[in-house]
Amino acid sequence: MKKFFNKKLKRIGILGGTFDPPHYGHLFISKVALKKLKLNKLIWVITKKNPLKKKPFLSLDTRIKLSKKIIIKEKKIFIKFLEKKVKSNNTYNLLNYIKKRNLNTKIYFLIGADNLLTLHKWNNWKKISNIAKIVVFSRNNYLKKSYNSVAAKKLNKKDWMYIKCKTVNISSSLIRKFW
Repeated sequence: MKKFFNKKLKRIGILGGTFDPPHYGHLFISKVALKKLKLNKLIWVITKKNPLKKKPFLSLDTRIKLSKKIIIKEKKIFIKFLEKKVKSNNTYNLLNYIKKRNLNTKIYFLIGADNLLTLHKWNNWKKISNIAKIVVFSRNNYLKKSYNSVAAKKLNKKDWMYIKCKTVNISSSLIRKFW
């Protein structure tokens, strides 16, 4: 079993979400993040339910199992469900929890450009950048919209970065349409 918390880690990436279902796009941006940000580890933190979305299509257990299957060959990617330990599904609380256990670590919080559009609706969204560098990954048709988002305009430029990379034209919502 892979070890999750480690005092020697220097750079951790966090990719949170419902992963309903997990797909190659999640894995692709994870691999890009590991390489471009020189991460020691990347953690997919699966939430039971996103407060801004409808009830997930798949059960939490199924989403965790499918996620573990996708990353089985990846030595630096871990799957975690931490809501019971954190006692919250709030991103700010999650990042605080991880930071307290990894004090000498730079944390990178990964999101898709589509999430930058709604980031200002998240609890304590402005404080997220106090704990982690927000890393935004390009998604089809979201470049201009994301740069014009409330969050992009209100956050300090040093607190977030945009990674332009090949986009994988897949999404969990698209997969669910064919399920």
